[in-house]
Amino acid sequence: MKLLFTLLITLGTTQFINAQTDDPYLWLEEVDSKKSLEFVEQQNKHTLDKLTTEKSYQQIFDKSLEIYNSTDRIANPSILGDFIYNFWQDKEHVRGIWRRSTKSNYLSGKPVWDILLDLDAMSAKDSVKWVFKGVDGLYPKFDRFLVNLSKGGGDAIVTREFDPETKSFIDGGFYIPESKGDASYLDINTLIVSSDFGPGTMTTSGYPSQVKLWKRGTDLKNAELIFKGDTTDVGSSGYKLRDDTTKYLFVSRHITFYTGKTNVWFKGKLVELDIPLDCQVSGLLKNQLIIQLKTDWNVNGVNFKQGAVVGLNLTNLLVGEKVAALIFQPDEFSSVDGISVTKNHLLLNLLTNVKSELHIYSYANKAWTHKKVNAPDFGALYAGSTDEFSDQYFFYFTNFLKPSTLYFADAKTNTTKPYKSLPAFFDGEKYKVDQFKAKSKDGTLIPYFVISSKTVQNNGKNPTLLEAYGGFEVSSTPYYSGVNGAAWLDNGGTYVLANIRGGGEYGPKWHQAGLKDKRQNIYNDFHAVAEDLITRKVTSSKNLGIIGGSNGGLLVGVAFTQRPELYNAAVCSVPLLDMQRYNKLLAGASWMGEYGNPDKPEEWEFIKKYSPYHNLKKDTKYPEVLFITSTRDDRVHPGHARKMVAKMIDMGYPIYYFENTEGGHAGSSTNEQRAKMSAIEFSYLLMKLKD
Repeated sequence: MKLLFTLLITLGTTQFINAQTDDPYLWLEEVDSKKSLEFVEQQNKHTLDKLTTEKSYQQIFDKSLEIYNSTDRIANPSILGDFIYNFWQDKEHVRGIWRRSTKSNYLSGKPVWDILLDLDAMSAKDSVKWVFKGVDGLYPKFDRFLVNLSKGGGDAIVTREFDPETKSFIDGGFYIPESKGDASYLDINTLIVSSDFGPGTMTTSGYPSQVKLWKRGTDLKNAELIFKGDTTDVGSSGYKLRDDTTKYLFVSRHITFYTGKTNVWFKGKLVELDIPLDCQVSGLLKNQLIIQLKTDWNVNGVNFKQGAVVGLNLTNLLVGEKVAALIFQPDEFSSVDGISVTKNHLLLNLLTNVKSELHIYSYANKAWTHKKVNAPDFGALYAGSTDEFSDQYFFYFTNFLKPSTLYFADAKTNTTKPYKSLPAFFDGEKYKVDQFKAKSKDGTLIPYFVISSKTVQNNGKNPTLLEAYGGFEVSSTPYYSGVNGAAWLDNGGTYVLANIRGGGEYGPKWHQAGLKDKRQNIYNDFHAVAEDLITRKVTSSKNLGIIGGSNGGLLVGVAFTQRPELYNAAVCSVPLLDMQRYNKLLAGASWMGEYGNPDKPEEWEFIKKYSPYHNLKKDTKYPEVLFITSTRDDRVHPGHARKMVAKMIDMGYPIYYFENTEGGHAGSSTNEQRAKMSAIEFSYLLMKLKD
């Protein structure tokens, strides 16, 4: 204690530390305390009593549920061996079913599904609200699976071994208790596991710091430790990459959210690869390790630029030699939005001015060549599942107005074929899409999309919803949403999606322009788009609302506290808001690479200028904000939203608040919950923004 006090005096931070704990609303961080849940119940009742009686609520709920439960939806395929696997929820399967069809049967367009796991039946039997969180299959036969299940939708999972032939969990098979982490097969009798192995094995971010090899028939606590990171890291993980039939065990130490060290298990020991700490490992093909660069990198006198995709000879790299070749170098208007691998080819999803192209890259004779995939233009492309045994793959095309289409393709022949399209849940022919640019405070041009009626009049009276994300190098690209179309556009709304800095639309530089002490750039970009919409008379502050979740929820919180005069409605979902304590709550410490460390006075100086919780002021005309969170969100703590709400209420501000009792960071676990959330949000927005 004396040492700690001396250290605080030395650093001059005593007053700073006291300020952190002088918070009258800390009790709301106790997720399941009686007092906290009584507060939640009271606020939920107030919100539901008001919004569920709005004239638009029931119509939006019914239509949204119809869309979410539609049996005409695309059954998203996952190719594993001779089968296509799919997870499905509808009216009859509320919590969902995991099922499969033979690949040939699926491709015929009339799949016959074999249900492997019924989560509704399992949840009823166990009295647990199970949520499906994916599987890992045993290559090459995929006759065993590790099934990941969450209690209520959080990130922490229980892992159980499953036999698809008997459609049952294997007695005495691999079982990993509830924990954040991961597990995958190295072979039939060995798992790569990162989990909570007991005291001292988890990081301050709440993720595993150790990676072990676990042999069948032994206790998990006795598994072989192959890597141990620091508890101050974000976490450590193990995974395998296959180059055709050759497999490699990789172990990553995630030092921060954006930096780490990559190791490969080679000849009985871990070999640390000599690659940049901030690069992203994206695949392995023909002995070429594929990485994406976040900063410039000089290799043997050759300078590879930021944003480049580079191939490295893995055999050489494992013995300390770097032989590198450029695969793709984006220009100032483009970026790489995704990379996937088939048996013999590399698929690069490229963005140019926030519009997608898909390219096939091939490696032969120590050189890379490429050709463009014949896919639709003027929308967003997303690579789907690839086949490890061939060059066949799926991809999706989507835009704001045309229903998403799943394509079946072959990288070997560069052929594509539409497999299935979503039905039209609203009449897209009535609407148009425009792309504009707003000038931010520092002169940077910020692109944004506007989706509106073809007959819209720019008279400053259109109810308009502005959305953005602005963080973690996540790109905001066009997408089709039947719910948004039916609930918002068809009710006279205009929708805007902004590509502010902090995202990945223009590569790493676009993201890094909003990191840490540069974060105000992101919020200035958002304000600039709002102002541009008003200047163009698309809308007015009276008719302008904003929406965002997670980091986007932080964005909304900053927007309405910094520029309350611009907005008349705000949907702030699963948000970060208390930026002084965010690094002490759940996974928050892992995001200090994005926001900075509030425990360092010099970094708190720039964080406190935008922290929504600390910038609330009395006697200010804020919009009546709708806050949404989940009791079972174990990524962004529900205390952020709870404390903000309590503080605003005590200041005399009217607000709305809804906390779902399950759903995790997604906020919802079932289609009915998703429909309810949509109805709450859109009935609120129509109430506030539509004259």
